[in-house]
Amino acid sequence: MRALIGLMWLLHWLPLPILGRLGEALGWLLYIYMRPRRRITLINLRLCFPEKTEQERRLLARRHFQAYARSALERGILWWAPESRLKRLIQVEPGIPFETLNRGPTILLCPHFVCLEIPGIALVLNSDYSVCTIYARQQNEVVDQALLKGRSRFRPVTLLAREKGVKPIIRAMREGLPFIMLPDMDFGTRDAEFVPFFGVPAATLTATARIAAATGASVVPVITTFLPGYRGWKTTFYPAWENYPGDDIVAATRRMNAFIEERVLEAPAEYFWAHKRFKNRPPGEPDFYRKGQH
Repeated sequence: MRALIGLMWLLHWLPLPILGRLGEALGWLLYIYMRPRRRITLINLRLCFPEKTEQERRLLARRHFQAYARSALERGILWWAPESRLKRLIQVEPGIPFETLNRGPTILLCPHFVCLEIPGIALVLNSDYSVCTIYARQQNEVVDQALLKGRSRFRPVTLLAREKGVKPIIRAMREGLPFIMLPDMDFGTRDAEFVPFFGVPAATLTATARIAAATGASVVPVITTFLPGYRGWKTTFYPAWENYPGDDIVAATRRMNAFIEERVLEAPAEYFWAHKRFKNRPPGEPDFYRKGQH
C-alpha cells in the first residue's frame, strides 16, 4: 500500500488532463475485473433507471467506474499539490455562503458523488472556517494516515466517530464548526426510515433532519462534479433549505432524497453506484443483491 501512495504522489505532478485520462483508463479495467462491484452497480442502475435499456445502463456503469477511478487518482492533487494549484482547479459556484455560515450552526450536506473529498477543501481554501465530519477509520494504517493528513493539511479538521451518536456533532456545531454530512448510504435501520430513492424504498438516515431540528442549523447542500475538458472541479453551494426540517422528520428525509435525485440526474455517472444503497429492506421484501434476484 505504501507503493500505491508513493505512486499517487508521483502522479500528482502530472497535468490534470493526463492524470484524468489515466484514471479513466484504470476505471475501464476495473469495470472489467471488479465483477462483484460491477454487479452491485448494475443492480442499482436497474432499480433506479428501469426506463433505460440494459445497454444504456452498462455504458453508464462503465462511465461510473471511470469517474470513480479518476477521482481516486486525482486525490493525489488534493493531498500534495500547492494551494495555488488547487485554487486554480477548484471552481466555486456561486460562492462560499458566508452569510449563512456566520448566522449560526450549519450542515453542509454532501451526497456521495465521486468528488466527495473536495467540498471541504473548497471551503477551507476560501475562508477562515474549519469543519467537523464523521470519520470511519480505514483498515489499512498507511491509507488511514494519508487520508487524515490530506484532509487536514490546510486547517485542523474535527473528526467524529459515528458510534458516539449526535451529541459530539451538536457540540462541535455549537462551537462554530460547519458539519459536513454524508447522508445517503445504507447504514442499517437504526435511526433510519424507508423513504423512496428513485421510487425504491431505501433505508435513509434521519439524522440530517433531527440535527437541524435540535440545533436550528441551516442545511446547505454542496456537491462537486468534474469540469469539462479535464479543467478541474466545480463545487456548487446550493441555497440553504427554507423551512427545514418542519414538523415531519420523514417528510424532511424524503425531501432530502428528492434533492439528491435531481442532482444525480445532472451527473449520473458521478454518483456512487457501487454501494449497496438498498441493502436493508422493509419487512417481507427480498434482498436485491442476493444471487439469483437480478
